Amino acid sequence: MDLNLHAVHDTAPLADPALDLAAATTPPAQAGDDPRFEAMQQELLQLLDRYTTGTEGILDTAIPGMAIYRITCPTGPKHAVQNPVFAVIAQGSKRLLIGDEVYEYDPMHYLVASVDLPVVGKVMVSSPEEPYLGLRLELDTLEIGALIGDENLPLAASTVSTDSAARGLYVNRLDVQLLDAVLRLLRLHETPRDVPILAPMIRREILYRLLMNGQGALLRQTVLQDSQMNRIAKAIRLIRDGYDQALRVEEIARDVHMSVSSLHHHFKLVTAMSPLQYQKNLRLQEARKLILTADASVATAAHLVGYESSSQFSREYSRLFGAPPLRDKRRWQEEEAPLL
Repeated sequence: MDLNLHAVHDTAPLADPALDLAAATTPPAQAGDDPRFEAMQQELLQLLDRYTTGTEGILDTAIPGMAIYRITCPTGPKHAVQNPVFAVIAQGSKRLLIGDEVYEYDPMHYLVASVDLPVVGKVMVSSPEEPYLGLRLELDTLEIGALIGDENLPLAASTVSTDSAARGLYVNRLDVQLLDAVLRLLRLHETPRDVPILAPMIRREILYRLLMNGQGALLRQTVLQDSQMNRIAKAIRLIRDGYDQALRVEEIARDVHMSVSSLHHHFKLVTAMSPLQYQKNLRLQEARKLILTADASVATAAHLVGYESSSQFSREYSRLFGAPPLRDKRRWQEEEAPLL
């Protein structure tokens, strides 16, 4: 399979040049332009190392919507549904596969996912002594919408073409202003009493920084009413809410005010798959959870996620995860379960 590599140096070309309107504004100081950047990176690394010492995997925090990571010995690629999120890495790197495209990011770059996307992810570390350390902040479309509606938001950050769509995930260069806001949010662990008041303020600042960066237009489009990205985001929610039901593309197209052909075209631009492929991926991932962690039988899991044929389910499961359900479970028990 030929893969398009979106290296950490840059991201994919946007589907519409109008999406780069915000880039015409004065750019923020980049990593190599400000001597503070290296010191900030070191502080981020030290804080995450201290907060995650003695843990492995993901750790929820007292800051709403924020989670931190420590992965010492990463295993094989992981299938998951990437929710809308802003993610930063302090040490190590991560590779995400969406369709036939590969996105990589590292401590010099951040990742934004604006819609729910089935992905295959792989964490990379130099050695067990230098674990993968990072954080993620869930993105709330209501918060983004409120910020876009603020009359004080600069015009360049709120003007965007609405007649096209692009991939619902991007990697961008980390700058001093954004990293500074991330650090201030993370430091609130030291003063829990400040979290209820200061965390929402810093979250708003982070969203502002994301919207003002060049590819922030993709994030804006997701919540901008009547944009194609917004319609596809609604279609994704409809499919997710009824993933175990028969897929009726005509009804979804009608509900999001698109033609069937336009829905197919823009859905694939955003997710790298058709609506049917998207639903199938959701079904298989949900069934895998039931089999691996809830001890459901193959037939039960297949039925619960909407499959009528267990044999078809097993074939499609093997195609996605590389092994039939029971063999996949044995492999998972050997590799993953001891870490939980």
